[in-house]
Amino acid sequence: MTEHLLSVHDLHCGYGHKEIVHGVSLAMDEGEFACIIGANGCGKTTLLKNILCLEKPFAGDIRMQGRTVVSMTDQERARIFAYLPQAHTPPFPFTVGDVVLMGRSPYLDRFSRINKHDREIAWKAMRLLGIEDLAQRTYTKLSGGQRQLILIARCLAQQPKLIIMDEPTASLDFGNQQIVLSRMRELTKSGVSVLMVTHDPHHAFFCADRVFVMQEGRMIATGAPHDVMTRERLEDIYRTPLDVIDVDLRNGAETTVCVPL
Repeated sequence: MTEHLLSVHDLHCGYGHKEIVHGVSLAMDEGEFACIIGANGCGKTTLLKNILCLEKPFAGDIRMQGRTVVSMTDQERARIFAYLPQAHTPPFPFTVGDVVLMGRSPYLDRFSRINKHDREIAWKAMRLLGIEDLAQRTYTKLSGGQRQLILIARCLAQQPKLIIMDEPTASLDFGNQQIVLSRMRELTKSGVSVLMVTHDPHHAFFCADRVFVMQEGRMIATGAPHDVMTRERLEDIYRTPLDVIDVDLRNGAETTVCVPL
């Protein structure tokens, strides 16, 4: 049997003595773009924090390529996972190049310094995302969309197996949302896997190979977007009437949209 890149089995987790996530299981493979969808408060972010070992689960098992994640060191996890938050503004006016180079931190120890190899990896990440012309710009003076692309480049500089994103477009305008999502979808062609939490069904239809649907702390469906994101299920989890419609675009492509009524 082929080993999954990420496997979560019967995970129970929460905060203090309150359990938020109840017995969730999921699996992802290399080069896959997966989305976790669900209403606010259903446990999506709590699940991510436990996968990343930012919180300790009550019970269950999380493995990357067969290794138990909680048994790894922080440095080992940082070489496997990269995390892209909703928004980020560092306290100091670093250059874009310096922000991307921070992704090399998991490969350094207290006695080593950034070298030519690290700079080549960071430059390649910026070129892949088309932002190399921003390398000398001040990160804090750039737009929200540009900053998110820079953080994606920083994630790529970590050379991770899996990039985890928690509603990474929540603070972006419509145009920048599409740019960020398009670039992330393209990255999976190089073998990097992406796990993204989103509250927007459009994003899952646009990006995902696989969708995990959560409701009240439980995983209620897993599968291809069109198989699990039905009108009936979306109406149930978001508690609003809607239609799921296939649309022909003027460039000849097809897409699916979710329209509230």
